[in-house]
Amino acid sequence: MLRIRFALLFVLLFGLLFNAAAPVRAQEASGLTISTAYPSMVVGIGETVTLNMDIRSPVSQRVNLSVSNLPADWTAEFRGGGRIISSVYVTEGNASKVELRVTTPKTASAGQYSFKVVAQGQNERAEFPLEFTIKEKAPARLSFETEFPTIRGGSEAAFNFSLTLKNEGDDDLTVSLLADAPRELAVTFKSAGKDITNLPTDVKAGSSVRIDITATPLTSLAVGKYPFTVTAQSDTVTTAIELTAEVVGQPQLSITTPDGRLSGTAYINRDNQIKLILRNAGNSPAAGVKLTASAPTGWTVTLNPETVVEVPAGGEVEVIANIKPSDKAISGDYIVTFRAQPNQSASKSADFRITVQTSTLWGAVGIGLIAVAVAIVGMAVSRFGRR
Repeated sequence: MLRIRFALLFVLLFGLLFNAAAPVRAQEASGLTISTAYPSMVVGIGETVTLNMDIRSPVSQRVNLSVSNLPADWTAEFRGGGRIISSVYVTEGNASKVELRVTTPKTASAGQYSFKVVAQGQNERAEFPLEFTIKEKAPARLSFETEFPTIRGGSEAAFNFSLTLKNEGDDDLTVSLLADAPRELAVTFKSAGKDITNLPTDVKAGSSVRIDITATPLTSLAVGKYPFTVTAQSDTVTTAIELTAEVVGQPQLSITTPDGRLSGTAYINRDNQIKLILRNAGNSPAAGVKLTASAPTGWTVTLNPETVVEVPAGGEVEVIANIKPSDKAISGDYIVTFRAQPNQSASKSADFRITVQTSTLWGAVGIGLIAVAVAIVGMAVSRFGRR
């Protein structure tokens, strides 16, 4: 009877120990995991997709990797350290990262496909389901658009272009911008106000970005056209556009005198002539130049001619300014402004200092009157002084 009781006690203790240990093994078995951030995605026919997989284990161990239920003619491989692998060593509590590359065949039909990634440890197994939806994706394609491929300007002005870069494919693209320009031009790129000359820019699928391009002359350019090519390239596709900076001739007028002095003398109640020189130091003729003058109130200024048909590039034209001060003007300095306005070009003005003097005739008359007055006073003093 004692032996029977001892046997029953032994069986009871053995059962309790077994039941206590079972949950521990179950917890260990559920500790191995394999996962990826994007378990479901749309892929193209014949496309190779790379998924980053994380493998974790509560204990350090070797984990074998495989793919189950992979559709026919599909290929899959695990990569780590730049090589194809079939297993990975996972340390306790740390995630080991591997790449899973899946290639769909060019004969694949559109639809949904499911398969599993399997991680097999020493005493446990983990599976992770993946789902690919195959559709005919728009091929990767970039394109440039602009309303003004040619910008005209002066020989030292910056040429500013505005382009739209479109990503017409179904995948996001990282794009680098390059410029093949003449050595006389420095080309820079901006997007959203930021300089992207030396940085790649991201263009989302089906979207577009505005690219502002500035071509700055490094020296004074001769009249002519300066074409250059802008290229946008990603890992899979490239597009290019040709732009042209056209340097057009521009007049550079100045108003001066034969001796270069911007001053003169004028007398009241007299026509006073000043010879002006209208000079063009630019690389293009100045046509239809209209001449005007601004003078103090009451003054009269006439110009001959009032309109110059053309001032040739590097040439000059003589203009006569006839100035008549106001009758009420007093001696002193006054400013007369001359302005030249050519057709389709900026005007040029110059301020002349005009010194007003009284007439020498009236001066002589005044001196004579003073002398007569002095003589009369002298005679009066002499006559009445004797008395």
